[in-house]
Amino acid sequence: MKPSFLLLSSPLLCCWICISFIGRTCVADRSPVQDMCPTADSSQQKLTPFFINGLPCKNPASVTAADFKTSKLNHAGDTDNFLQSSMSVVTAADFPGLNTLGISFARTDLAVDGMVLPHSHPRASELMYVSRGVVVAGFIDTGNQLFQKKLVEGDAFIFPGGLLHFCLNAGYELATMFSVLNSQNPGVVSISGAMFGPDDSGDDDMNMMMKRRLSSRLRNLSSSMEEVDRSIGNVTLVGMWGRG
Repeated sequence: MKPSFLLLSSPLLCCWICISFIGRTCVADRSPVQDMCPTADSSQQKLTPFFINGLPCKNPASVTAADFKTSKLNHAGDTDNFLQSSMSVVTAADFPGLNTLGISFARTDLAVDGMVLPHSHPRASELMYVSRGVVVAGFIDTGNQLFQKKLVEGDAFIFPGGLLHFCLNAGYELATMFSVLNSQNPGVVSISGAMFGPDDSGDDDMNMMMKRRLSSRLRNLSSSMEEVDRSIGNVTLVGMWGRG
């Protein structure tokens, strides 16, 4: 009898193989096996002789407190654009201390009438906190139902992972929100970006059409926020964007 056959016929070995397979398929993200793993700089990454699901770590001997601090979100973004909005996302690629921790965060600034068009994060849910202003935020589930609420300073709203979501300024001053996402690389998929390439002029046309329709919906609502919730809450994705 061959040794390999004896190994495969061992009940203990078979159980171990099954447990290992189930563990690998059921666990989405593994916990870190060390205290920290700040991202190595680009020159060090080029020397890495293998590929990993994430980013290579720095040499532990070169880790400093500076790896765990960032000032990338301490100032308002540029809202001088067609959508009158700015969204800055900080991931492990920009902030070394985030590597392997499974989180990233973002800052969104909306000028008056500004908005962030519908988009999704395929690898993360998002918890958004309103630091300043009044905003309307919502998401659309796979049943094409819209969930939308008015948020004021101090309110928070959750966008479930992978679902289309958006926000717009419903006040009369700059609105600022901070978000935490449960992935170090959440990814972003936008409607216009999915339909048109980055060099396609149709991208601007799609942005203009979506902003016009969202703005029209908002202008047609009364100033009463109860009516806002009641009126917008019944809108579906088909009703918002039209059938054509």
